[in-house]
Amino acid sequence: MFDTRIAEVAQGVTARLQAALAAYPGQIGAAMAHATGGGKRLRAFLVCEGAALHDVDPVAAMDAAAAIEAMHAYSLVHDDLPCMDDDDLRRGLPTVHVKWDEATAVLTGDALQTLAFDLIAHMPLAADRVVTLTAGLARASGGVGMVLGQAMDIAAETAATPLTLPEITELQAKKTGALIEWSAQAGPVMAAADTGPMGAYARALGLAFQIADDILDVEGDEAETGKRLRKDDDAGKATFVSLLGLDGAKAEAARLTDSACDALAPYGPRADALRQAARFVIARQS
Repeated sequence: MFDTRIAEVAQGVTARLQAALAAYPGQIGAAMAHATGGGKRLRAFLVCEGAALHDVDPVAAMDAAAAIEAMHAYSLVHDDLPCMDDDDLRRGLPTVHVKWDEATAVLTGDALQTLAFDLIAHMPLAADRVVTLTAGLARASGGVGMVLGQAMDIAAETAATPLTLPEITELQAKKTGALIEWSAQAGPVMAAADTGPMGAYARALGLAFQIADDILDVEGDEAETGKRLRKDDDAGKATFVSLLGLDGAKAEAARLTDSACDALAPYGPRADALRQAARFVIARQS
């Protein structure tokens, strides 16, 4: 069920992004297309599946799914820059600043961020719901969400002492978890429904996702992940693996996955694809 559904969502969101990017000419448009190609589309899946649970118009759901993938792509383009994580490989391809240059990468990220809000602004929904989605995405992606998490991560690299477990949990809840939480809650927001169950699911899922990333950084294969590995260990950064140990990190990811699945109880079997997504997060190899 999950494999089929996420493949359907990936196909739909890729087509929606390609249609939107057709209006963007020249090098920036080409770089935006490069940055939004591929990926698991997990955030888009969460949007579409949450929307389906709440009987939301699939066209509106796909617009929101494309928006979050554009926002996520922006974050990766900027995260890969030499002044940030300095990565030369993303999804098995050269990062934008490597394929073009740093200025193009900065402008591409800027354009992808604004594309996300443009997609939401034109959604076929009541204006109050569009405003709620827009405000929520601004908070999740900005200086109290993802950007703050990135700033905390950069500061940790030069801190006198490594981060504690509560500190790294807070950091990752912002850097990685905030966009995942927005994605999962978008469906009930579009339906003006209770966001509580999907929010609880997403908070557990987002943390499990990051722990799985830390495990992959230790155990993964660069050919499968499509990015450089073992950078955190080489830099001496605190991670869930360094703080909990490999077995402890795996146990915590499993516990969080169970918690995520439990949060979906109000939806019954209709949420089985979301439960499978949670299992996928800690079992993935890329």
